[in-house]
Amino acid sequence: MLVIQDPFRETDLPHDCVSTVGNFDGIHVGHQQIVERVVRLAREASVPPVVITFDPHPLAIISPDRVPPRILTTAQKAEILEGMGVEALLVIPFTPELSRMHAADFAKELFVDALKIRHLLVGRDFHFGAGRKGDVALLESMGKDHGFEVTPIDDVTVRGIRVSSSIVRDAIRKGALHVVRLALGRDHFIDGVVETGRRLGRKLGVPTVNLAPDNELFPESGVFVTSSTFESFGRAFKSVTNIGVRPTLYENYGRTIESHVLDFHANVYGDRVRLTFHRLLRRERQFESALELSAQIQQDIQHAHQFFEGRPQI
Repeated sequence: MLVIQDPFRETDLPHDCVSTVGNFDGIHVGHQQIVERVVRLAREASVPPVVITFDPHPLAIISPDRVPPRILTTAQKAEILEGMGVEALLVIPFTPELSRMHAADFAKELFVDALKIRHLLVGRDFHFGAGRKGDVALLESMGKDHGFEVTPIDDVTVRGIRVSSSIVRDAIRKGALHVVRLALGRDHFIDGVVETGRRLGRKLGVPTVNLAPDNELFPESGVFVTSSTFESFGRAFKSVTNIGVRPTLYENYGRTIESHVLDFHANVYGDRVRLTFHRLLRRERQFESALELSAQIQQDIQHAHQFFEGRPQI
């Protein structure tokens, strides 16, 4: 897939395309509905399917104290969109100048002049431009003037609840993985690099790998059934992951993400890893002794083995 940074400064852009625009953080089931329709309509018309997004999140410029942590990195977003059949991802740098740009000027410069767009699909409540004054009605009016079609897409609800990136973020923080799975249509994952830790797990007889995450958002604390996919191996391994401050061993110690990979003994320091969350086993708590903690860890490992029974694909 073609990824174009700062498309306003590029001339070699996909023209006559079917497109959508938005933050698409998390690419939840609502986003997926829009993207799937973009891809289908583009294929029917034999033109490129294109997604347009922003980096950083507009609130980082407009209201920094309210900017949410991103669910996905731009690279992860591109990976998921490519898997859905998108041919080009345009990443627009959101700057103070862009935040002051009138909605009609933004739409004319990007959709008409730069992309010569054929069909634009957006969420029905999509707003853009200075003061968020641009909306579907403006786009439809401009479409009539400049010869492109606009299709508003309704929100997606799951069990009667409107799916949104905000709901996904809250569920990830709380470790409510069943909610995350319903909203995303997949398990949540984070990427990062294995870094050297304090080797405390090894002292307890349970060696762990410590993850320095690329992602801004992950569960706040708890013990999880996970899978760890190491770049050097190219496959997933079953694992148990603790996120927290390890209160039994150290007080006021920084939050860590450390995984015990089941039946795994390789040295992976410095390797890249994808950590996928499957189930919350328990909340992190303080134990009376390292011995009691060690016994609980063995129970966690047993429960993880039970979870993976009948799942040979992991």
